[in-house]
Amino acid sequence: MPPKGSNSVTKTFEMLELLGESPEGISAAQAAETTGYPFSTAYRLLGGLVESGYASFDARTKIYTLGMEVFRLAQKVAHRQGLSGATKDLLQELTKSTGESSILAVRRGNAALTVLTVDGPQFRTTTDPGDESPLHTSAIGQALLAHDPQADATVDALDLVARTPNSITDTAKMRTRLEQIRADGWAGQSEENDIGMNALAVPVFDLDGTLLASLALAAPVFRRSLDELIEFVPRLNETAALIAARFPR
Repeated sequence: MPPKGSNSVTKTFEMLELLGESPEGISAAQAAETTGYPFSTAYRLLGGLVESGYASFDARTKIYTLGMEVFRLAQKVAHRQGLSGATKDLLQELTKSTGESSILAVRRGNAALTVLTVDGPQFRTTTDPGDESPLHTSAIGQALLAHDPQADATVDALDLVARTPNSITDTAKMRTRLEQIRADGWAGQSEENDIGMNALAVPVFDLDGTLLASLALAAPVFRRSLDELIEFVPRLNETAALIAARFPR
């Protein structure tokens, strides 16, 4: 792949395109060889993409992959494509069978990034594709945080700011909640993220146990109690397994 241009913006976008064409990731040396740029230039461009969130770097393997910022922008302009396009019918069926809004989210830094929502027939969800929710107050966030291999360190790093009077803002209480989530297999919150809303989420795991996403149902408190949402856990887990099978890799 010969260089397409000489200015830094063109080079950066070329590097981003190369990452998009390399689903298994690429090293700085491979990037330099493919683009024809000096190693120092490829390394600098990739470092800039990592710093801005458009690329991720695995220090163990020295491999660069696309970052979640690319995905967030994709959701803002075309959330019929990619992951949302592959799983929308599953969320539609989940909402149809439960009568409540469904939400699919992935981890982005210290937040849960909403990638797809399907509104319930009588009430709209409070998040849209591209929105970010706190890990410590939202059900989708707590489901992701509970299965973070470095959960304790992440909790220490989080600013546990209250969104409502019911939000958990104490580190010890947050750790206790996460232990309970791991034991139960689901995360539930009642008016911790938004007043007037209950939500329950389950993790979405790959076959090898890798955490991929979280899947939630959200309902207004006047229609569904948290206990009533818990009755849908088997249905959520069933849908989560189907989503995992279609998850882009």
